[in-house]
Amino acid sequence: MPETSASRPASTILLLRDGAEDIEVFMMVRHHQIEFNSGALVFPGGSVDAGDQEIVARADLYSGGEGLSEADRGFRIAAIRETFEESGILLARAKDSGTPIDARRAGEIAAAHRVALNEHKISFLSILADNGLQLALDTLVPYAHWITPEGLPKRFDTWFFLAAAPPDQLGAHDGRESTDSIWVSPREAVEGGESGRFKLPFPTTRNLIRLAKQGSVDAALDHARGLSIVTVMPVMTKTETGRQLRIPREAGYDGEVFEVGAVG
Repeated sequence: MPETSASRPASTILLLRDGAEDIEVFMMVRHHQIEFNSGALVFPGGSVDAGDQEIVARADLYSGGEGLSEADRGFRIAAIRETFEESGILLARAKDSGTPIDARRAGEIAAAHRVALNEHKISFLSILADNGLQLALDTLVPYAHWITPEGLPKRFDTWFFLAAAPPDQLGAHDGRESTDSIWVSPREAVEGGESGRFKLPFPTTRNLIRLAKQGSVDAALDHARGLSIVTVMPVMTKTETGRQLRIPREAGYDGEVFEVGAVG
Protein backbone atom coordinates (compact mmCIF):
# COMPACT_ATOMS: atom_id res chain seq x y z
CA MET A 1 0.00 0.00 0.00
CA PRO A 2 1.53 3.37 -1.02
CA GLU A 3 2.64 5.64 1.79
CA THR A 4 0.40 8.67 2.34
CA SER A 5 2.17 11.94 1.63
CA ALA A 6 1.91 14.71 4.21
CA SER A 7 -0.46 17.58 3.53
CA ARG A 8 1.06 21.05 3.19
CA PRO A 9 -0.62 24.00 5.01
CA ALA A 10 -2.19 26.38 2.49
CA SER A 11 -4.69 29.20 2.26
CA THR A 12 -6.96 30.73 -0.34
CA ILE A 13 -9.22 33.79 -0.44
CA LEU A 14 -12.57 34.24 -2.15
CA LEU A 15 -12.41 37.98 -2.85
CA LEU A 16 -15.96 39.29 -3.24
CA ARG A 17 -17.66 42.33 -4.70
CA ASP A 18 -21.27 43.17 -5.51
CA GLY A 19 -21.92 43.02 -9.26
CA ALA A 20 -24.74 44.55 -11.25
CA GLU A 21 -26.90 41.44 -10.78
CA ASP A 22 -25.03 38.87 -8.68
CA ILE A 23 -22.22 38.71 -6.20
CA GLU A 24 -18.87 38.32 -7.99
CA VAL A 25 -15.65 36.56 -7.00
CA PHE A 26 -12.11 37.08 -8.28
CA MET A 27 -10.66 34.00 -10.00
CA MET A 28 -7.58 33.15 -12.03
CA VAL A 29 -6.56 30.56 -14.61
CA ARG A 30 -3.55 28.58 -13.44
CA HIS A 31 -0.65 28.35 -15.89
CA HIS A 32 -0.71 25.11 -17.88
CA GLN A 33 2.87 24.32 -16.81
CA ILE A 34 2.08 24.56 -13.09
CA GLU A 35 2.27 21.12 -11.48
CA PHE A 36 -0.87 21.41 -9.34
CA ASN A 37 -4.27 22.26 -10.92
CA SER A 38 -2.70 23.34 -14.21
CA GLY A 39 -5.15 25.24 -16.42
CA ALA A 40 -7.80 25.34 -13.69
CA LEU A 41 -9.90 28.34 -12.70
CA VAL A 42 -9.12 28.92 -9.04
CA PHE A 43 -9.15 31.46 -6.23
CA PRO A 44 -5.82 33.15 -5.38
CA GLY A 45 -3.85 31.29 -2.73
CA GLY A 46 -1.00 28.94 -1.98
CA SER A 47 1.20 27.35 0.65
CA VAL A 48 2.08 28.80 4.03
CA ASP A 49 5.84 29.42 3.94
CA ALA A 50 8.65 30.22 6.36
CA GLY A 51 8.37 33.93 5.62
CA ASP A 52 4.77 33.89 6.80
CA GLN A 53 5.90 32.42 10.11
CA GLU A 54 8.43 35.24 10.47
CA ILE A 55 5.59 37.74 10.09
CA VAL A 56 3.55 35.84 12.72
CA ALA A 57 6.34 36.67 15.17
CA ARG A 58 6.10 40.37 14.30
CA ALA A 59 2.83 41.55 15.83
CA ASP A 60 3.54 45.10 14.63
CA LEU A 61 3.06 43.93 11.04
CA TYR A 62 -0.58 42.91 11.33
CA SER A 63 -3.79 43.90 13.06
CA GLY A 64 -6.92 41.97 13.92
CA GLY A 65 -5.06 38.88 15.06
CA GLU A 66 -6.27 38.99 18.65
CA GLY A 67 -7.56 35.66 19.87
CA LEU A 68 -6.05 33.73 16.98
CA SER A 69 -3.51 30.97 17.42
CA GLU A 70 -0.11 31.24 15.74
CA ALA A 71 -1.23 28.66 13.20
CA ASP A 72 -4.41 30.60 12.41
CA ARG A 73 -2.43 33.81 11.98
CA GLY A 74 -0.05 31.98 9.65
CA PHE A 75 -2.91 30.79 7.45
CA ARG A 76 -4.32 34.32 7.20
CA ILE A 77 -0.95 35.95 6.53
CA ALA A 78 -0.23 33.41 3.79
CA ALA A 79 -3.65 34.05 2.26
CA ILE A 80 -3.07 37.80 2.07
CA ARG A 81 0.50 37.41 0.76
CA GLU A 82 -0.47 34.91 -1.92
CA THR A 83 -3.38 37.11 -2.98
CA PHE A 84 -1.05 40.09 -3.33
CA GLU A 85 1.49 38.03 -5.27
CA GLU A 86 -1.10 36.61 -7.63
CA SER A 87 -3.53 39.51 -8.03
CA GLY A 88 -1.93 42.69 -6.72
CA ILE A 89 -4.85 43.14 -4.31
CA LEU A 90 -3.59 44.00 -0.83
CA LEU A 91 -5.63 43.66 2.37
CA ALA A 92 -3.66 45.99 4.63
CA ARG A 93 -3.82 49.15 6.71
CA ALA A 94 -1.47 52.06 7.20
CA LYS A 95 0.39 51.35 10.44
CA ASP A 96 0.34 54.96 11.63
CA SER A 97 -3.39 55.60 11.13
CA GLY A 98 -5.05 52.19 10.98
CA THR A 99 -6.75 53.29 7.76
CA PRO A 100 -7.19 50.68 4.99
CA ILE A 101 -4.86 51.46 2.11
CA ASP A 102 -6.66 52.68 -1.01
CA ALA A 103 -6.36 51.40 -4.56
CA ARG A 104 -3.80 54.04 -5.53
CA ARG A 105 -1.45 53.10 -2.66
CA ALA A 106 -1.94 49.38 -3.26
CA GLY A 107 -1.10 49.94 -6.92
CA GLU A 108 2.08 51.82 -6.03
CA ILE A 109 3.23 49.04 -3.72
CA ALA A 110 2.41 46.37 -6.29
CA ALA A 111 4.24 48.26 -9.05
CA ALA A 112 7.31 48.70 -6.87
CA HIS A 113 7.55 45.27 -5.27
CA ARG A 114 5.28 42.59 -6.73
CA VAL A 115 7.64 41.29 -9.41
CA ALA A 116 10.58 41.19 -7.00
CA LEU A 117 8.43 39.37 -4.44
CA ASN A 118 7.37 36.76 -6.98
CA GLU A 119 11.02 36.31 -7.98
CA HIS A 120 12.02 35.87 -4.30
CA LYS A 121 14.27 38.96 -4.45
CA ILE A 122 12.47 40.65 -1.56
CA SER A 123 10.47 39.36 1.39
CA PHE A 124 6.87 40.21 2.14
CA LEU A 125 8.01 41.14 5.66
CA SER A 126 10.35 43.78 4.21
CA ILE A 127 7.60 45.21 2.00
CA LEU A 128 5.31 45.61 5.00
CA ALA A 129 7.97 47.09 7.27
CA ASP A 130 9.42 49.47 4.66
CA ASN A 131 5.98 50.78 3.66
CA GLY A 132 4.51 51.17 7.14
CA LEU A 133 1.82 48.52 6.61
CA GLN A 134 -0.13 46.12 8.78
CA LEU A 135 -1.96 43.17 7.28
CA ALA A 136 -5.69 43.32 7.98
CA LEU A 137 -6.20 39.79 9.34
CA ASP A 138 -9.70 40.57 10.61
CA THR A 139 -10.98 41.22 7.08
CA LEU A 140 -10.80 37.47 6.44
CA VAL A 141 -13.74 35.30 7.47
CA PRO A 142 -13.15 31.51 7.63
CA TYR A 143 -15.37 29.74 5.09
CA ALA A 144 -14.15 26.17 4.63
CA HIS A 145 -11.36 23.74 5.49
CA TRP A 146 -10.40 21.09 2.93
CA ILE A 147 -7.63 18.49 2.97
CA THR A 148 -6.58 16.74 -0.24
CA PRO A 149 -7.63 13.06 -0.30
CA GLU A 150 -5.13 10.46 0.83
CA GLY A 151 -3.42 8.60 -1.98
CA LEU A 152 -2.62 11.66 -4.09
CA PRO A 153 1.06 12.62 -4.50
CA LYS A 154 0.60 16.32 -3.69
CA ARG A 155 -1.67 17.15 -0.79
CA PHE A 156 -2.74 20.40 0.87
CA ASP A 157 -4.40 21.30 4.16
CA THR A 158 -6.24 24.40 2.96
CA TRP A 159 -8.28 27.06 4.70
CA PHE A 160 -10.70 29.02 2.53
CA PHE A 161 -11.50 32.58 3.59
CA LEU A 162 -14.03 35.13 2.39
CA ALA A 163 -13.10 38.81 2.14
CA ALA A 164 -14.71 41.87 0.64
CA ALA A 165 -12.41 43.21 -2.05
CA PRO A 166 -11.09 46.66 -1.13
CA PRO A 167 -12.87 49.40 -3.13
CA ASP A 168 -11.42 49.89 -6.63
CA GLN A 169 -8.71 47.25 -6.18
CA LEU A 170 -9.58 45.31 -9.32
CA GLY A 171 -6.77 42.76 -9.42
CA ALA A 172 -4.73 41.36 -12.30
CA HIS A 173 -3.05 37.99 -12.84
CA ASP A 174 0.73 37.81 -12.54
CA GLY A 175 1.45 36.17 -15.92
CA ARG A 176 3.58 33.57 -14.16
CA GLU A 177 1.50 31.18 -12.07
CA SER A 178 -1.71 32.45 -13.65
CA THR A 179 -2.44 33.43 -17.25
CA ASP A 180 -5.84 35.11 -16.98
CA SER A 181 -8.12 36.58 -14.33
CA ILE A 182 -11.79 37.49 -14.15
CA TRP A 183 -14.48 38.75 -11.84
CA VAL A 184 -17.26 36.24 -12.26
CA SER A 185 -20.49 35.36 -10.51
CA PRO A 186 -20.36 32.00 -8.72
CA ARG A 187 -23.33 30.85 -10.80
CA GLU A 188 -21.57 31.67 -14.08
CA ALA A 189 -18.37 29.97 -12.94
CA VAL A 190 -20.24 26.77 -12.04
CA GLU A 191 -22.11 26.82 -15.35
CA GLY A 192 -18.77 27.28 -17.10
CA GLY A 193 -17.39 24.26 -15.32
CA GLU A 194 -20.39 22.19 -16.42
CA SER A 195 -20.12 23.34 -20.05
CA GLY A 196 -16.36 22.86 -20.29
CA ARG A 197 -15.60 26.58 -20.56
CA PHE A 198 -13.73 26.36 -17.26
CA LYS A 199 -11.76 23.61 -15.55
CA LEU A 200 -12.83 23.67 -11.91
CA PRO A 201 -11.31 21.60 -9.10
CA PHE A 202 -13.91 19.81 -6.99
CA PRO A 203 -13.49 21.93 -3.82
CA THR A 204 -13.71 25.09 -5.93
CA THR A 205 -16.96 23.94 -7.49
CA ARG A 206 -18.55 23.03 -4.17
CA ASN A 207 -17.61 26.37 -2.60
CA LEU A 208 -18.87 28.29 -5.64
CA ILE A 209 -22.22 26.48 -5.43
CA ARG A 210 -22.51 27.37 -1.77
CA LEU A 211 -21.48 30.97 -2.39
CA ALA A 212 -24.02 31.35 -5.22
CA LYS A 213 -26.83 31.10 -2.67
CA GLN A 214 -25.86 34.51 -1.26
CA GLY A 215 -27.22 37.66 -2.86
CA SER A 216 -24.64 40.17 -1.69
CA VAL A 217 -21.19 40.49 -0.18
CA ASP A 218 -22.64 41.41 3.21
CA ALA A 219 -24.97 38.40 3.12
CA ALA A 220 -22.09 36.07 2.22
CA LEU A 221 -19.89 37.39 5.04
CA ASP A 222 -22.74 37.17 7.56
CA HIS A 223 -23.43 33.59 6.46
CA ALA A 224 -19.75 32.67 6.82
CA ARG A 225 -19.54 34.15 10.31
CA GLY A 226 -22.37 31.85 11.38
CA LEU A 227 -20.86 28.69 9.95
CA SER A 228 -19.64 25.80 12.05
CA ILE A 229 -16.80 24.70 9.80
CA VAL A 230 -16.41 20.95 9.32
CA THR A 231 -13.09 19.73 7.92
CA VAL A 232 -13.51 18.00 4.57
CA MET A 233 -11.06 15.32 3.44
CA PRO A 234 -12.81 13.52 0.59
CA VAL A 235 -12.59 9.76 0.47
CA MET A 236 -11.90 8.83 -3.13
CA THR A 237 -12.89 5.61 -4.88
CA LYS A 238 -12.74 4.65 -8.54
CA THR A 239 -15.93 3.86 -10.42
CA GLU A 240 -16.70 2.65 -13.94
CA THR A 241 -17.32 6.22 -15.09
CA GLY A 242 -14.55 8.02 -13.22
CA ARG A 243 -14.17 8.69 -9.53
CA GLN A 244 -16.48 9.05 -6.59
CA LEU A 245 -15.84 11.37 -3.68
CA ARG A 246 -17.49 11.05 -0.31
CA ILE A 247 -17.49 14.06 2.04
CA PRO A 248 -19.21 14.73 5.38
CA ARG A 249 -22.84 15.70 4.84
CA GLU A 250 -22.62 18.06 7.82
CA ALA A 251 -19.99 20.14 5.97
CA GLY A 252 -22.88 21.86 4.21
CA TYR A 253 -22.30 21.09 0.53
CA ASP A 254 -25.74 19.70 -0.31
CA GLY A 255 -24.71 16.09 -0.42
CA GLU A 256 -22.37 13.36 0.67
CA VAL A 257 -21.42 11.37 -2.45
CA PHE A 258 -20.36 13.00 -5.71
CA GLU A 259 -19.38 11.53 -9.08
CA VAL A 260 -16.44 13.42 -10.55
CA GLY A 261 -13.80 13.11 -13.25
CA ALA A 262 -10.17 13.86 -12.54
CA VAL A 263 -9.54 15.20 -9.05
CA GLY A 264 -7.32 18.27 -8.69
